[in-house]
Amino acid sequence: MSESQLAALKIDRDRLWRDLHETCQWGKGERWGEYHDFTCAKRPLINTDNFLGVINWTNEEGARFPISMVASGVWADAIPLQKAYDLLSVGASPVTQKSELERIGYLGSLPASYAENPIGAHFELHIEQGPILEASGGLIGAVEGVQAYKWFTVSVKGKDCHTGTTDFANRSDALLTAAKLIVHSHDRASEMGCLASTGILNLKPGSTNTVPGYVQFSLDIRSKEDAKVLQLEELLKAEFAKIAGGEKVNGMNTQGTRGRGCTVEWQLDTDSPATKFHKDCIDCVERSAADMIGTENDKKVQRMTSGAGHDR
Repeated sequence: MSESQLAALKIDRDRLWRDLHETCQWGKGERWGEYHDFTCAKRPLINTDNFLGVINWTNEEGARFPISMVASGVWADAIPLQKAYDLLSVGASPVTQKSELERIGYLGSLPASYAENPIGAHFELHIEQGPILEASGGLIGAVEGVQAYKWFTVSVKGKDCHTGTTDFANRSDALLTAAKLIVHSHDRASEMGCLASTGILNLKPGSTNTVPGYVQFSLDIRSKEDAKVLQLEELLKAEFAKIAGGEKVNGMNTQGTRGRGCTVEWQLDTDSPATKFHKDCIDCVERSAADMIGTENDKKVQRMTSGAGHDR
């Protein structure tokens, strides 16, 4: 979606609600619930011990505003409301999250807070663990916790120059350096049993016959253990600087012509420590799953750690 298309985006509330209810029809029952003020899905022959609510958290993935679990973080008092409002979007023309909520008519007046609106327990139904669960022969995963992760913005500064008049030895190629750093982050994470990924990459000046003098990329590192995330972060910071300076590190800079080097700067965007869930919540998921698929399939319910940040 282009910037102009994104700027023109409008939310049709009535259509949104119709689509949500249409996709939430679990078996037969009144489309809107039994009473006029019910807006939940209904399934026959199932009586719940307590009222159920459905929440759609704003910016849960952190795709446009680069901090994940923003609305749920405000709800849990982990992220200040003003910080959430002030978040800037990724892209060529950044806007604040608050201004976008105002623009589409979704800046509410009720406090987004567990203290103002207490809920007994929060569960999320999720499919992102699907490949791991299927490969092991399981049917339902009872998530025990969420792995730790950090998001960074890494800036590589070199010097733009003409591709035809500047030989390799006299270049400070920011894009070539960034490519090496991204490959190296993958290699180091693999060695340590962690994960490292890049999903955003911007460069300047952006011309076919110009060597980029500036590159900015995202770096997402993850592990089940906080200590390993910290260890990987510290190792990459030290080795990125060496690689950018032209030193040979773990296979990087062993081939090709050495240039004049670049500099690297790091900015921490998100720090999410590993989380362990309450035992009662895990037990509840396991018991409910056993009721659905039968006790003879108890091995089909597996405890696992979430790879995403929000199976909470």
